[in-house]
Amino acid sequence: MREYLLILLTAAIFTYVGTTIVRLWAQKVGAVTPVRARDVHSVPTPRMGGVGMLIGFASAVLLATQLPFLGQLFETNEIYGVLIAAIIITALGALDDVRDLDWSTKLAGQVLAGGVMAFFGVRLLSLPLFGVTILPEAVLVVLTILIVVFTTNAVNFVDGLDGLAAGIVLISAGTFFSWTYVVSRDFDPPNVFSTATLITAAIMGCCIGFLPHNFHPARLFMGDAGALLLGLLLSAATISMTGSVDPSSSVATTSTLTAIILPIILPVAILALPLWTSCWR
Repeated sequence: MREYLLILLTAAIFTYVGTTIVRLWAQKVGAVTPVRARDVHSVPTPRMGGVGMLIGFASAVLLATQLPFLGQLFETNEIYGVLIAAIIITALGALDDVRDLDWSTKLAGQVLAGGVMAFFGVRLLSLPLFGVTILPEAVLVVLTILIVVFTTNAVNFVDGLDGLAAGIVLISAGTFFSWTYVVSRDFDPPNVFSTATLITAAIMGCCIGFLPHNFHPARLFMGDAGALLLGLLLSAATISMTGSVDPSSSVATTSTLTAIILPIILPVAILALPLWTSCWR
């Protein structure tokens, strides 16, 4: 647990400092949200806070390579794939924050980022259909990319109020971290150090470091750079956890089935609160 605490604190500190620098940069490059009739902010506010979050996440990953237990995760290329995909999706979002890209360009970038993750081994292994169904690898790769696209856009959809998206993702990541930590102790052999727990610890740190800039009245918005990044990291954590469960050899326990179905229900859970609130306005 101490290593995860170090990851969280590192992500939080570097995100906070990085976001301070990014706020000044966003103003210089024109990544500023003007005041509109439907907005709650009263002055033009810079966006592109996701670049600061990427700095925090990359710093946490760099630290993890030097830790005795989490460092063992880098024997595979999964986390490197997640980091590369995070850079791609953040660059895409940052460009959109500056130039307002068309939907097809953003979709293509999301598909590319999901494809990079799948190429590096972060992909589904099965689907919870008629028990546990193992499909051809190409089909599961496509489904993995679809989950990435769905989750990134789900987070982007809820990013409408100061602190809302970062707060929802912080709660989601914290809950998922606790669950994966407990479930991992039941593995054979037990191992609480997993890609999913590392990513969720870093997500929590990124959100904690960003929120002081985003509480009302926000001094900086996360923009598409942040919303897409957080969505990608959440999907990476859930897909990675699913990928650690071997459906051909595992007993169909509650934890196993939950790990398999989680990537499907996560975007719905993210959208549930704001959608419910909108329906009752």
